[in-house]
Amino acid sequence: MGIGTGIFLLVVGAILAFGLEPDVWSVVNINVIGYILMLGGLVALILALVANQQRTRRHHIVERYDDRTPPPAV
Repeated sequence: MGIGTGIFLLVVGAILAFGLEPDVWSVVNINVIGYILMLGGLVALILALVANQQRTRRHHIVERYDDRTPPPAV
């Protein structure tokens, strides 16, 4: 799950939590599902940002040998 998935879950959760009436379906409470999706989106967003931050801390050393002259011919 990446940053886009976290943002998507936050948006869908906010729509369900704040945009719909809770009495639409009497079987499940849509507002609670929205809050759960918002919490899951927040966790996914934080984890994606932490993983991205760890990925940018790595250093790769590349040795280039363009400046060397070839050894003299015998």
